[in-house]
Amino acid sequence: MHIVVVDPSRVVLKVISGLLTPRGHTVDTFTDSREALDFVTDNASVTALITSLEVRPLGGLELCWSARLLADAHRPLYIITMSSARNARNLAEALDSGSDDFIDKPPSPEELYARLRAAERMTGMQRELIRLAETDALTGLLNRRAFLQRAGEAADRAGAHGRLSMILVDIDHFKAINDQHGHDVGDMAIRGVAQELVGEAGGIAGRLGGEEFALALPGRSLEEAEAAAGRLRLRCTQLRFKGQRGPVQLTASFGVSTWSEGETMGGLLKRADIALYEAKTTGRNRVVSAATDLILARTA
Repeated sequence: MHIVVVDPSRVVLKVISGLLTPRGHTVDTFTDSREALDFVTDNASVTALITSLEVRPLGGLELCWSARLLADAHRPLYIITMSSARNARNLAEALDSGSDDFIDKPPSPEELYARLRAAERMTGMQRELIRLAETDALTGLLNRRAFLQRAGEAADRAGAHGRLSMILVDIDHFKAINDQHGHDVGDMAIRGVAQELVGEAGGIAGRLGGEEFALALPGRSLEEAEAAAGRLRLRCTQLRFKGQRGPVQLTASFGVSTWSEGETMGGLLKRADIALYEAKTTGRNRVVSAATDLILARTA
C-alpha cells in the first residue's frame, strides 16, 4: 500500500515508517498536516492515511474530514487516526469526522499490521466496486456515465484556455454485421474497435452505448485530434474477425470537435455528434471535423 503518516513527532514517524517499509509498503511522512493533505490530494496512489489527532496547522479531525472528501466514488482511501489519549470522546469524534479506524499512539507492531490488513481488504473491495460501476462489461472501456465524468474532469483541468478535443466513433452498418454474421461476431467487432481506441496514448476512451464510442484527448488541438481519428479510421479498416461465411471486415465513421473558450462538455459532445452525423450521411468510413465540416478522409 501507499501510506501517508502524519504526526508532529519525527521520532514517531521514524518508528512507524520503520515498521511498514520492510513489509513492502510505500510510506511518506509529514509533520505538517496541510502539506500531507496536499500530497494525498495530488497522489491518487495513496490508499491509506494514518494521522495523529495532535497535528497542525490542520487539526487531526479537520484533516480526517478533508481527506474523506477526497475518497469519493472513484478513489478508495482508508483513514486511521491515532492518539496517546484514547477515550470514548476522541474515538467518537474521529469516526464522525471520517476516520475508518482508531489506534493508540505509539501503535504496537501487531495492532498496526492487523489494522492495515483490514485496510487492504476494505480498499480492495472498494476498488473492485468502483471498477464494476465504471466499466463497460463487454469492452472494458469506461461506461457512458464514467466517461462523461472523466471527460468533464479533464475539461475542468483544461480551463477556459486549455486544449481538449473529442472524437465520436460509430461502427458503420453494424446492424448488418449482427444480422449476417450473428451477435457474437458483432461483439467481437465492438471489442476490436474498443481496443484500437485504448491504443491511442493519453486518451480517455468510453463506450457510449451500442456501437458508439467516444475518445477525449486532453492537451490535443483539433489538428492533432483529426490526425488521431485518421489513424484510428485506417486501423479499423484493417480489423478482421472470423465469421461463418469467412473473414468479417468493418469500417467506422468519426466526428471531431475541440474545446473553445466558454465551452461546455455538452456543447463539445454535441458538435462532435453533428460532425459524426455528417460523416455517416456523406458516405461513412471518414473523419469530419466540427470546426470546418470538411471531409478529411474518404473511403480507402
